Amino acid sequence: MKRFFSSAALILSLAVMLLAQTAPDAAELTRLLNEFLAGASRGDAAIHDKFWADDLIYTRSAGVRTNKAEIMRGLRAAPAPKPDDPKTTYTAEDIRIQQYGKTAIVAFRLVGTTVDHGKTQIAQFLNTGTFLKRKGKWQVVAWQSTRIPAPEKE
Repeated sequence: MKRFFSSAALILSLAVMLLAQTAPDAAELTRLLNEFLAGASRGDAAIHDKFWADDLIYTRSAGVRTNKAEIMRGLRAAPAPKPDDPKTTYTAEDIRIQQYGKTAIVAFRLVGTTVDHGKTQIAQFLNTGTFLKRKGKWQVVAWQSTRIPAPEKE
């Protein structure tokens, strides 16, 4: 009987791992992520509104928890960028997606490249988002961002 339960547990674990690795909606989720990052690079409030679910829980890399309403207020209150303001472009690298039915975990390295008066600075973060598909539409319900420390200079 003990062997039966051990075998059943192993089979169940392998099945769950296989389901998570297949991620049938990986292409759509990757497209949504890249579309969002392009919009975020422009400060596009509409793309934020589409990407984040109303019940979002977002933990920033600074250890501050926020929600969609606060994010949207901040975006709408931000002054229009000036031509000589620093420009940051966001991209995703090392994207990993695990899907569990109508829930998906999207983990990636966020790279923020800022150009300010000819100087380029790069910041990197490990981000993990939990997407939920509701009414045929994927949105983020939880987000965690962790800054990757810059390498120490010798």
